[in-house]
Amino acid sequence: DDFEGLLAVQKEAFPPPFPEELWWSREQIAAHVETFPEGAMLAEIDGVVVGSATSLIIQYDGKPHTWEEIADGGYIKKSHQPDGDSLYGIDVCVRPSYRGQGIARALYEARKDLVKRLGLTRFLAGCRIPDYHHFAHKMTAEDYVKAVNKGEKTDLVLTFMIKQGLTPLQVLENYVDDDESLNHAVLVEWKNPDR
Repeated sequence: DDFEGLLAVQKEAFPPPFPEELWWSREQIAAHVETFPEGAMLAEIDGVVVGSATSLIIQYDGKPHTWEEIADGGYIKKSHQPDGDSLYGIDVCVRPSYRGQGIARALYEARKDLVKRLGLTRFLAGCRIPDYHHFAHKMTAEDYVKAVNKGEKTDLVLTFMIKQGLTPLQVLENYVDDDESLNHAVLVEWKNPDR
């Protein structure tokens, strides 16, 4: 029932030239809700959908992967492992007009609560590093991530993730087609303190 609101969030958060075909489709959203409803979260303010987050459960093995592989092309049906040990976030999105109000933070807290409630070991996500392209001519992605983690550099997404208590584990090459991150992502982890 929230498809139109979720699509409106996507349109606002990822305007052209972002490819429209990469917005969630009705079929993908239905697959999220059917496959793992607890992982399909949305945030509302006064009845308006202002943000969303999508997750699935995997068995973490430490191996490099791409977004396409982990997210099953956005459908999660083949990659969701109900008996796995880790919650994996494949998307978080907040309307630009509502940013700065703690919505993304609230969605991450809801994910952490879900990890605890399900007794999982950790929360994982492939984190973009959109400011990396400014520094790629003088440092590797690994060195950039170390500098951001030490607070020597600031990255729009990775710095936010670190402030949410997530720790960088490894750089993932060719994770997703992303000019700003030069196709890199960083696997970040939050460990369940109850485990």
